[in-house]
Amino acid sequence: MEEAAGLVLKVVVVQGKSLVIRDFKSSDPYVVLKLGNQTVKTRVINSCLNPVWNEELTLKFTEPAGVLNLEVYDKDRFKADDKMGHAHVSLQPLVSAGRLRQILGVSTEGETLRKVIPDSDNCLAVESCINYKDGEVVQDVWLRLSGVESGEIELKIKCKNLRVASH
Repeated sequence: MEEAAGLVLKVVVVQGKSLVIRDFKSSDPYVVLKLGNQTVKTRVINSCLNPVWNEELTLKFTEPAGVLNLEVYDKDRFKADDKMGHAHVSLQPLVSAGRLRQILGVSTEGETLRKVIPDSDNCLAVESCINYKDGEVVQDVWLRLSGVESGEIELKIKCKNLRVASH
């Protein structure tokens, strides 16, 4: 069996909501995404508990799909950055929906391929839909941050170049 060539994961870190205070009155948050041994991060948004990044970060992976880990930090100038929570989401539902889309030949824009409900395997705050948009398989998620009193992060996860492995 031939393995699928590297898949491209584009993650738009859209915004944060109700993040925790780590400085005197606010925080200077940024998001770190980890997939396997890859790490990418957003820019810092100064003095904001409801930041809007709208920043696209790109990661590559091969199957089997793993878990996308997310950590939020408060940027500090003179000491180590403070943790503002963490979350994770499995990429398997997204990859499976993309494969199913190819097998069934779904090409209708906006078609919902799958729904993912919050459970112990993810940090979803609400139900998430996986759709086919603009030639990509896209999942919009709100992740509830763990290890802190409050906070959620909105991501738009896009998977490209999904191919079915040949035998």
